[in-house]
Amino acid sequence: MEGVSDQGTSTCSHCDRAIPAANIDLHYAHCSRNLEKCKVCGDMIPRKTAEDHYLSTHAPVSCSLCSETMERDILDIHKGENCPQRIVTCEFCEFPLPAIDLAEHQEVCGNRTELCHLCNKYVRLRERFSHEARCNGIQDSAVTSVGPSRNVREAEREEGPRRRQNDFSTGRLLFTIAITGIAVILGSFFLQRKAEPSDVH
Repeated sequence: MEGVSDQGTSTCSHCDRAIPAANIDLHYAHCSRNLEKCKVCGDMIPRKTAEDHYLSTHAPVSCSLCSETMERDILDIHKGENCPQRIVTCEFCEFPLPAIDLAEHQEVCGNRTELCHLCNKYVRLRERFSHEARCNGIQDSAVTSVGPSRNVREAEREEGPRRRQNDFSTGRLLFTIAITGIAVILGSFFLQRKAEPSDVH
């Protein structure tokens, strides 16, 4: 029931707290009757609220976004940093989308090109910041003699295959979305037609 220690205190064998030696018997009687140690965190909690403590602190919970089950105390971290369905923003177009789709989206989005107003060359969005850091705004000597419109045409010619590849990826994505939409519409149409004869009987 008690472990005697220095300076007139004793350690309660139930809660492991140092208690004045004169009060140890009374403390132990109250402590062992009213408190219990949580099997998960080790805290001493009132016996009558032990189940509530477990449910509100330690019981496994499901993420409302991805339905993964985890301990309650890591749920906020999961939702903020790890959940594949948390909403994140594309660094190139600032479009919000689920984190699981971000890499594929940015692969396409980062390959889009924009015209650099300093040197009149088309630059991929993923290379924009590094280009701006080293771009001095000076055009090639051959370009300067023929004017900026020629430079734009040359830049378009240089980027042509990349842009066509990007257009192909975007076109394929739009085609997939269109086919999926048609399939959903036709599916609902056929289900509706199937349900109509049963309504007659």
